[in-house]
Amino acid sequence: MRPKNLKTKIFLDGSDLEETKRLQALLGFLDGQTTNPSNFAKSPQTAALVAQGRKFDRDEVYAAYKKRVQSLSQLMPDGAISVEVYADAQTTADQMITQAKEMFGWIDNAHIKLPITSEGLKAAKQLISDGLRLNLTLCFNQEQAAAVYAATKGAKAGDVFVSPFVGRLVDRGQEGMDLIKNILKMFAAGDGHVLVLTSSVRNLEQFTRALALGTDLITAYYAAINEWGKAGLPIPDLSTFGPSQLEEIPYQDISLEKNWQDYNISHELTGIGLQKFADDWNALINNKSR
Repeated sequence: MRPKNLKTKIFLDGSDLEETKRLQALLGFLDGQTTNPSNFAKSPQTAALVAQGRKFDRDEVYAAYKKRVQSLSQLMPDGAISVEVYADAQTTADQMITQAKEMFGWIDNAHIKLPITSEGLKAAKQLISDGLRLNLTLCFNQEQAAAVYAATKGAKAGDVFVSPFVGRLVDRGQEGMDLIKNILKMFAAGDGHVLVLTSSVRNLEQFTRALALGTDLITAYYAAINEWGKAGLPIPDLSTFGPSQLEEIPYQDISLEKNWQDYNISHELTGIGLQKFADDWNALINNKSR
């Protein structure tokens, strides 16, 4: 069962229904799940069809994704299920808004994932005013997080997540957990309407460090949560971790009071991640349907 001193909500990063069921049985709880085109395409249920040479037209892909999301929602009716719009570098805010509104109607507990791009933030501003819950994803620096805060002002607490991707920063030799620490510190001066969802968490060390930092939410791959569960759900103090051998990400003193357009939201990894999600989505679709 949930430890009494656990303040962070725990999400599974993936689209595999069996992983969800196993972790619910192991932990006794699960607070939500984050899905995206890549983990949907690579989940066993989808991969089995792909291995048979099956491709889908665009409507079939959306129908399959909708069914998977609805199944996850049934497993966690009180949790938060993140559902990602299709977006590449050319996708407009209006296109994202149309998708988001459709997807938000799939289940009662959706957070719609949008990329932290100019078009994504433009869509976010409109969607918040329309009452949707959002998860702004592919965050790699403080300015992107500040822009999310500014674009979603007026949202209720808990209706907006920002997802910094720590694992992909670690791949570049940077201490991704510094970004979590820095965003939490920056947001402490705000009104609390954006929650920090530590993402791209790949192992137990990253998982428990995020817990020790006090992140609002964390989404991790099955292996990391499974190992944490088998270890007895430890919540270590930050002092138990030694100094990082990775490059430090220094804190930036950034005001949260600017317009979202005034922040520098460009980051190489955001563009790379956006293209990767689009490629995985399009790999499922017949060329004749594109």
